[in-house]
Amino acid sequence: MADVQDKVPGNVTGKFYTDTNCIDCDLCRQTAPENFDRNDDEGYSYVKKQPETEEELQQCRDALEDCPVEAIGDDGDE
Repeated sequence: MADVQDKVPGNVTGKFYTDTNCIDCDLCRQTAPENFDRNDDEGYSYVKKQPETEEELQQCRDALEDCPVEAIGDDGDE
């Protein structure tokens, strides 16, 4: 599980976030493209927008569950 104390820069405030375990595999960006983006300079993903619809919420949950290194958390600031 991702560590809320180890968030990467760029995450917007809210429930979902990514931490420094991210290996930039692109899974989250493919699964929830409206919510995740890539820091091209540093090579990691971050949450650019918290989910606003049930569909986006489910996509973020799917990304969290499928993340190969458990770099996505859902216990951030709500």
